[in-house]
Amino acid sequence: MIRFAIVAFAAALAAVGAAQAVVSLDPNARPADRATPQLAVAQVSDPDSPPGAAALSKAADGHFWADADVDGHEVRFLVDTGASAVALTQEDARRLGIDPNSLSYTYAVATANGQAHAAQIKLHSISVGQAHVADVDAFVLDRGLETSLLGMTYLGRLSQFEATRTALILRE
Repeated sequence: MIRFAIVAFAAALAAVGAAQAVVSLDPNARPADRATPQLAVAQVSDPDSPPGAAALSKAADGHFWADADVDGHEVRFLVDTGASAVALTQEDARRLGIDPNSLSYTYAVATANGQAHAAQIKLHSISVGQAHVADVDAFVLDRGLETSLLGMTYLGRLSQFEATRTALILRE
Protein backbone atom coordinates (compact mmCIF):
# COMPACT_ATOMS: atom_id res chain seq x y z
CA MET A 1 0.00 0.00 0.00
CA ILE A 2 2.80 2.44 0.88
CA ARG A 3 4.48 1.57 -2.42
CA PHE A 4 1.29 2.50 -4.29
CA ALA A 5 1.08 5.80 -2.37
CA ILE A 6 4.69 6.64 -3.24
CA VAL A 7 4.12 5.81 -6.92
CA ALA A 8 0.97 7.98 -6.99
CA PHE A 9 2.85 10.76 -5.19
CA ALA A 10 5.69 10.57 -7.71
CA ALA A 11 3.26 10.67 -10.62
CA ALA A 12 1.59 13.77 -9.21
CA LEU A 13 4.95 15.50 -8.80
CA ALA A 14 5.87 14.62 -12.38
CA ALA A 15 2.56 15.98 -13.70
CA VAL A 16 2.98 19.29 -11.87
CA GLY A 17 6.55 19.64 -13.10
CA ALA A 18 5.56 18.78 -16.65
CA ALA A 19 2.80 21.39 -16.58
CA GLN A 20 5.28 23.98 -15.33
CA ALA A 21 7.69 23.02 -18.12
CA VAL A 22 4.97 23.39 -20.77
CA VAL A 23 4.16 26.88 -19.53
CA SER A 24 7.80 28.00 -19.51
CA LEU A 25 8.90 26.35 -22.77
CA ASP A 26 6.18 27.49 -25.15
CA PRO A 27 8.11 28.10 -28.41
CA ASN A 28 5.54 30.65 -29.60
CA ALA A 29 5.81 32.78 -26.47
CA ARG A 30 7.75 36.01 -26.43
CA PRO A 31 10.88 35.87 -24.20
CA ALA A 32 9.15 37.88 -21.47
CA ASP A 33 6.26 35.36 -21.47
CA ARG A 34 8.61 32.42 -20.89
CA ALA A 35 9.56 33.57 -17.43
CA THR A 36 7.76 32.00 -14.50
CA PRO A 37 4.29 33.55 -14.63
CA GLN A 38 3.07 35.72 -11.80
CA LEU A 39 0.00 34.06 -10.35
CA ALA A 40 -3.13 35.94 -9.48
CA VAL A 41 -4.04 34.25 -6.23
CA ALA A 42 -7.12 35.19 -4.29
CA GLN A 43 -8.24 33.52 -1.12
CA VAL A 44 -11.86 34.21 -0.33
CA SER A 45 -13.16 34.57 3.20
CA ASP A 46 -16.92 34.57 3.31
CA PRO A 47 -18.13 35.88 6.68
CA ASP A 48 -21.37 33.94 6.15
CA SER A 49 -19.58 30.62 5.59
CA PRO A 50 -19.85 28.11 8.42
CA PRO A 51 -17.01 27.58 10.88
CA GLY A 52 -14.43 25.13 9.59
CA ALA A 53 -14.81 26.18 5.96
CA ALA A 54 -12.68 28.01 3.40
CA ALA A 55 -13.09 29.00 -0.24
CA LEU A 56 -10.22 29.43 -2.69
CA SER A 57 -10.68 31.30 -5.95
CA LYS A 58 -9.27 29.75 -9.10
CA ALA A 59 -6.09 31.55 -10.13
CA ALA A 60 -5.44 32.92 -13.61
CA ASP A 61 -3.30 29.83 -14.34
CA GLY A 62 -6.34 27.57 -13.76
CA HIS A 63 -5.01 26.12 -10.50
CA PHE A 64 -6.07 26.54 -6.90
CA TRP A 65 -3.42 28.02 -4.63
CA ALA A 66 -3.71 28.16 -0.85
CA ASP A 67 -1.89 30.29 1.67
CA ALA A 68 -1.98 27.94 4.65
CA ASP A 69 -0.95 28.24 8.27
CA VAL A 70 1.40 25.32 8.92
CA ASP A 71 2.54 25.00 12.51
CA GLY A 72 2.23 28.77 12.94
CA HIS A 73 3.99 29.73 9.67
CA GLU A 74 2.52 30.72 6.30
CA VAL A 75 3.19 28.37 3.40
CA ARG A 76 1.90 28.79 -0.16
CA PHE A 77 0.66 25.49 -1.63
CA LEU A 78 -0.52 24.33 -5.01
CA VAL A 79 -3.67 22.35 -4.20
CA ASP A 80 -3.13 18.95 -5.83
CA THR A 81 -5.79 16.26 -5.48
CA GLY A 82 -3.50 13.94 -7.46
CA ALA A 83 -0.76 14.10 -4.83
CA SER A 84 -1.17 11.35 -2.27
CA ALA A 85 0.55 13.44 0.40
CA VAL A 86 1.46 16.97 1.40
CA ALA A 87 4.91 17.66 -0.05
CA LEU A 88 7.20 20.47 1.08
CA THR A 89 10.08 22.10 -0.69
CA GLN A 90 13.30 22.31 1.29
CA GLU A 91 12.86 26.09 1.52
CA ASP A 92 9.40 25.75 3.07
CA ALA A 93 10.66 23.05 5.44
CA ARG A 94 13.40 25.42 6.64
CA ARG A 95 10.86 28.19 7.22
CA LEU A 96 8.92 25.74 9.40
CA GLY A 97 12.03 25.12 11.50
CA ILE A 98 12.83 21.74 9.94
CA ASP A 99 16.48 21.15 9.06
CA PRO A 100 16.38 19.33 5.70
CA ASN A 101 19.97 18.13 6.24
CA SER A 102 18.94 16.21 9.35
CA LEU A 103 16.18 14.22 7.58
CA SER A 104 16.38 10.66 6.30
CA TYR A 105 15.40 10.63 2.60
CA THR A 106 14.36 6.99 2.36
CA TYR A 107 11.60 7.22 -0.26
CA ALA A 108 12.57 7.33 -3.95
CA VAL A 109 10.30 9.52 -6.10
CA ALA A 110 10.30 10.57 -9.75
CA THR A 111 9.76 14.24 -10.53
CA ALA A 112 9.67 16.18 -13.80
CA ASN A 113 13.23 17.20 -12.96
CA GLY A 114 14.40 13.61 -12.52
CA GLN A 115 14.78 11.26 -9.59
CA ALA A 116 14.51 12.65 -6.06
CA HIS A 117 14.23 11.33 -2.55
CA ALA A 118 11.66 12.19 0.11
CA ALA A 119 11.75 12.19 3.90
CA GLN A 120 8.54 11.56 5.81
CA ILE A 121 7.60 14.03 8.54
CA LYS A 122 4.55 14.85 10.67
CA LEU A 123 3.14 18.38 10.76
CA HIS A 124 1.30 19.46 13.90
CA SER A 125 -1.42 21.28 11.92
CA ILE A 126 -2.41 22.78 8.60
CA SER A 127 -5.15 25.41 8.35
CA VAL A 128 -6.50 26.92 5.16
CA GLY A 129 -8.89 29.61 6.29
CA GLN A 130 -10.95 27.87 8.96
CA ALA A 131 -10.45 24.36 7.51
CA HIS A 132 -8.07 22.91 10.11
CA VAL A 133 -6.47 19.45 10.15
CA ALA A 134 -4.15 18.24 12.94
CA ASP A 135 -1.28 15.72 12.78
CA VAL A 136 -0.76 15.70 9.01
CA ASP A 137 1.67 13.26 7.38
CA ALA A 138 3.92 15.00 4.86
CA PHE A 139 7.14 14.61 2.89
CA VAL A 140 10.13 16.89 2.29
CA LEU A 141 11.82 16.38 -1.08
CA ASP A 142 15.57 16.70 -1.44
CA ARG A 143 15.14 18.32 -4.90
CA GLY A 144 12.86 18.57 -7.93
CA LEU A 145 9.92 20.34 -6.29
CA GLU A 146 9.43 24.03 -7.14
CA THR A 147 6.39 24.64 -4.94
CA SER A 148 4.90 22.82 -1.98
CA LEU A 149 1.87 20.63 -2.73
CA LEU A 150 -1.28 20.39 -0.62
CA GLY A 151 -2.13 16.74 -1.21
CA MET A 152 -4.48 14.10 0.08
CA THR A 153 -2.98 13.66 3.57
CA TYR A 154 -4.63 17.05 4.22
CA LEU A 155 -7.50 17.09 1.71
CA GLY A 156 -8.59 13.51 2.43
CA ARG A 157 -9.07 14.31 6.10
CA LEU A 158 -11.54 17.12 5.41
CA SER A 159 -15.23 16.22 5.61
CA GLN A 160 -15.62 17.59 2.08
CA PHE A 161 -13.87 19.50 -0.67
CA GLU A 162 -15.65 20.61 -3.80
CA ALA A 163 -14.34 22.24 -6.96
CA THR A 164 -16.59 24.51 -8.95
CA ARG A 165 -15.70 26.40 -12.11
CA THR A 166 -14.41 29.32 -10.07
CA ALA A 167 -13.69 28.13 -6.52
CA LEU A 168 -12.53 25.28 -4.35
CA ILE A 169 -14.56 24.87 -1.17
CA LEU A 170 -12.90 23.15 1.81
CA ARG A 171 -14.92 21.91 4.81
CA GLU A 172 -13.31 20.74 8.01
